[in-house]
Amino acid sequence: MGIKSGVKGHRSHRAAILAAVAILTTLVILYGSNNIPDESGAPFRVAAHAEVKSTDLKKWAGGDGYVPVHGNKNMTLRCHSCALVTSSSHVLGTGAGEEIDGTECVIRMNDAPTLGFEADVGNQTSLRVVAHSSVFRVARKVNELLHRAGGGPVVVFWGPPNKIGKEGRGTVYRLIQKVSTTFSNLSCFSVAPSKMRRFDVLFQRETGRDRQKSHSWLSTGWFTMVIAIEICDHVKVYGMVPPNRCGRKSGAGKMPYHYYEPRGPDECLTYIQNEGGRRGNHHRFITEKHVFARWAKQYNITFLHPRWPE
Repeated sequence: MGIKSGVKGHRSHRAAILAAVAILTTLVILYGSNNIPDESGAPFRVAAHAEVKSTDLKKWAGGDGYVPVHGNKNMTLRCHSCALVTSSSHVLGTGAGEEIDGTECVIRMNDAPTLGFEADVGNQTSLRVVAHSSVFRVARKVNELLHRAGGGPVVVFWGPPNKIGKEGRGTVYRLIQKVSTTFSNLSCFSVAPSKMRRFDVLFQRETGRDRQKSHSWLSTGWFTMVIAIEICDHVKVYGMVPPNRCGRKSGAGKMPYHYYEPRGPDECLTYIQNEGGRRGNHHRFITEKHVFARWAKQYNITFLHPRWPE
């Protein structure tokens, strides 16, 4: 009798363990499915109660949000038509260089070069938007990146105030100052702390998610697109893929993340990993592109190579 009850107790204990494992496995699967972009490239999950609002970026704009790195210059760049050249490998083989250079203002990001890629990306630069994390790379190639631009380009540095602001006075800030004073033809500005906060608020209004609480970093593409909308009446964007390009069923082939780094990471893999990342801070590239798609008609934005939205 004692042996039978012991066997029954062992079986019951084992069944309870198996049931608990099954429940935990189900929870893990459900959690994972809620944190990976779906086949359509949907953005990372927005809370059901979150309210997404639209912001009039033409009224939101303001030159007072840019602080001159050296001297008393003002951010006065205004253009009827702009070419925003992304760093994506999709620009390669387009032969769009002549068209880009024929645009009134040409906007580039970080350390994306023109030398050797002129046929596809042109060689003129009116505005370059640079992240604090890219300052060292830009400084190493400043002659190559900026000397070819006629008339003296505008350079806008963005990042945490303790990195790029005067109050930080760190290595990055000193390097920005050196670039600004050495190359007198440049008009260098940093994004003011108050405007950096407004970029965060804008992200929350447009996505329904708090940037910091959702462990997100805004991308240079986000800053560049907003600045382009501020200063341009019409924006042509070269090389940016639509938000559904990197869905699991899209069949997208592998493409280097940067056109100038052929052995660099794959673009879609980078987008998907960042979109689904929950530990540490990540760019939400796909989410940002969903916002850009909404902005396209509102702000006269055309996406080329590939062309979207249809």
